[in-house]
Amino acid sequence: MSWTVDFLVRHGYTVVFAWMLLEQLGLPVPAIPVLLAAGALAGVGRLSLPLALAASTAAALLSDTLWFEIGRRRGVRVLNFLCRVSLEPDSCVRRTEQMFGRYGVRSVVVSKFVPGLGTAAPPLAGIFGMPLPRFLLFDSLGALLYAGMFTGLGYLFSAELERMAEGALRLGEWLVLVLAGALAIYVLGKIWQRRRFLRDLRVARITPEDLKRRLDAGEEVVIVDLRHPLDLETAPYLIPGAMRLSPEDVEHRHGEIPRDRDIVLYCT
Repeated sequence: MSWTVDFLVRHGYTVVFAWMLLEQLGLPVPAIPVLLAAGALAGVGRLSLPLALAASTAAALLSDTLWFEIGRRRGVRVLNFLCRVSLEPDSCVRRTEQMFGRYGVRSVVVSKFVPGLGTAAPPLAGIFGMPLPRFLLFDSLGALLYAGMFTGLGYLFSAELERMAEGALRLGEWLVLVLAGALAIYVLGKIWQRRRFLRDLRVARITPEDLKRRLDAGEEVVIVDLRHPLDLETAPYLIPGAMRLSPEDVEHRHGEIPRDRDIVLYCT
């Protein structure tokens, strides 16, 4: 038995708990490989599947409850922080709000299956005042489904995964280098896409101070408020004279926007 498998067998439940906790706290450490490994070890009788499920669910519930309370106490700033450190900060807030607005409390159940949303959904539930017992119920269900799916797959395909693990151990450091290189290429690609997006956006951007000066000077400017309805619940303020449109309405109602003056769009 390799030292890796031996370590996982000796400390399996602690590893599953710690890895799931770190993932749900927002660190870039995917828990799926560990859940698959725990399920595979349970399939060959080296771990208990119910205990592995209990450890992963408890870890997710602990971290999610922490984020829920932070969101309830600190408001939307915590969501902005979480999205700022993600690989797609420019769309993170919008995607999270759209999902929460569409599915409500059910989004807590499915959020763990959507990359980037598993950590953002709990503070958003706290921001919009979801009762804690209701959150705990649906979050427990989501964590159990998430952990159960991947540990269950590991359990069902334990023999195949064991052969794959043996092959990976034979490859040794070459496999680590390949995986590290693939991850680096992915992250660099996301960074390049964001830099290109910001460069294109910068040429057509206006600061709040510049907009206020133009309004104070009496210039005719069309202001379109594209914030999500959930944003209005937390900050129910409008720029005087602004037109309210959701991003989904723009395609159908763009004819209502005058074309004979400058147009300023703003969102979250």
